[in-house]
Amino acid sequence: MKKIFHIVSHFDVGGAERVAVNIAKSKTEGYEYHIVELLHAHSQYSKVFVNELEEAGIRHHRAHVPDVHFHYVFERLAAAVFPLWFLPLFMKHRPAVIHTHTEMPDLAVWWFFTLFPRLLRGCKVVRTIHNTRLWSGMKGTGLRVERFFITNRCNVAISRSVRDNYAEEYGQVPPIIYNGVAETQQRNCEWLQKGKTNILFAGRFEPQKGISTLIEVVKRLKDDSNLHFHIVGDGSMRQCVERELGAQQNATLHAPVHGLAAYLSSFDYMFMPSEFEGLSIMSIEASLAGLPVVANRCPGLADTLPEDWPLAVKGNNIDAYVEIFRNAEKNANRDALGEEARLFARERFGIRRMQEAYEAVYLY
Repeated sequence: MKKIFHIVSHFDVGGAERVAVNIAKSKTEGYEYHIVELLHAHSQYSKVFVNELEEAGIRHHRAHVPDVHFHYVFERLAAAVFPLWFLPLFMKHRPAVIHTHTEMPDLAVWWFFTLFPRLLRGCKVVRTIHNTRLWSGMKGTGLRVERFFITNRCNVAISRSVRDNYAEEYGQVPPIIYNGVAETQQRNCEWLQKGKTNILFAGRFEPQKGISTLIEVVKRLKDDSNLHFHIVGDGSMRQCVERELGAQQNATLHAPVHGLAAYLSSFDYMFMPSEFEGLSIMSIEASLAGLPVVANRCPGLADTLPEDWPLAVKGNNIDAYVEIFRNAEKNANRDALGEEARLFARERFGIRRMQEAYEAVYLY
């Protein structure tokens, strides 16, 4: 039995965590999948996440350092102490593959094998690069980590944008395996405002997700009674979002929702003003549900949509977004756009294709 250990940041909402779970749900004989978290998440979603793993027969291992957001202090502490608690787990199971996702797990795995280099014998390391920008504020450390992954031929990129940016920054051209996303049976959402165009934003309240652009667009459209924005998420900018949009009549704020992908078809548009992405799972899930995405044409998000997508905006141009939403009700092509996006996503982002591609990497 070939044991595959996925190392993720935490058992919580996140595109990288979803990719790890989707790979680990593979039914290929001869593989036993484990998922390990770096920081101990404690949200309501964490319980649902663990239940999903148990129902799928995926073994899981909880971290000890709490998932506390404070200037990356706890993330770096977790990476530093990771080798101490992971070593007994490694020696017990002797995984054939360690598969790491996102920077803090990358840092933890690099530190583990720096301290115990002999354990690399007989253990393959696979590292999925999920973002177009790496190691913000940690460039020196990042260079050492990247040398390890490049030397050991660990890297896999999730999109052309990720591959090209990595090649430009670090000089290696990694192979691409597109993230696989499963289609979800759709249900009706109770949030909808009858008689209005219902627009969904769902993501982490972090600068990367274009929160400042989201706030400006919603405020610019406050007098348009035909539009209503449903804003789902949490993060370091939560207080800013609540302060700026909490009293807006054209917006409703919601906490993160597990299984949101099952309700996407209820909405009229998805709004994604991200400044950059690795490869947006939410955009793909929206397309698979036939929900047209109004998006910034940024690296990692543009890859999820057809090249000539008419709802893509260059440079997060506020005026362009406002124009699209003001004309949204008149857009008779919404259903046709949704179907075009669905067909594109089905062809490129099949989940079984992703599983088989990674299992081929595990073998060699």
